Amino acid sequence: MSATKNAADPIVIKKYANRRLYDTSASQYVTLDYVRELVKRGQDFTVIDAKSGDDLTHGVLSQIIFEEEARGENLLPLPFLRQLIQYYGDSLQSVVPSYLQATMDAFSQQQDEMREQFTGPMQSPQAILDAFQVQSQRNMEVFSQTMQMFNPFLAAAGRDETPAATAEAEESDDLKSMRAELDAMRAKIDKLSGN
Repeated sequence: MSATKNAADPIVIKKYANRRLYDTSASQYVTLDYVRELVKRGQDFTVIDAKSGDDLTHGVLSQIIFEEEARGENLLPLPFLRQLIQYYGDSLQSVVPSYLQATMDAFSQQQDEMREQFTGPMQSPQAILDAFQVQSQRNMEVFSQTMQMFNPFLAAAGRDETPAATAEAEESDDLKSMRAELDAMRAKIDKLSGN
């Protein structure tokens, strides 16, 4: 089942009420496996409801992920899934998609380097752990940059201050926050113990 359109042209796939998918570029009914292959090839496509014209791409992609996970291809660890679910309805919900997108973009850009590290001479578990730690640090840098985009006051303040002053201010804020949390916990413990 190959699409007859140019790979650069987006494909329109219609989803019918009977849950069947129809690739309009190839004039044929297709399966989720076919759509999965489009994703793997990097082909741009949109899935629309045949009757209403609503965009159903997000739901179909989510369904593919669900099926992969159900087959035992567990790419998403349980703690990640639990954390992700916790963000639904949270005040940070609007930031999560941008952060995840930025992280995946950075990971994709570095995937050749990562593949070399994991298939090359690096055999020890410690070397693999070190590579993941380097990647995590890069991800945190991306996260910091992304968060600055969502907080113009932080970005403006960062431009006026030296990096050392900014780091001290952030550390100071972190310490203040931690102290406040500790004080609150002590108060709760005192209250529970009757002091």
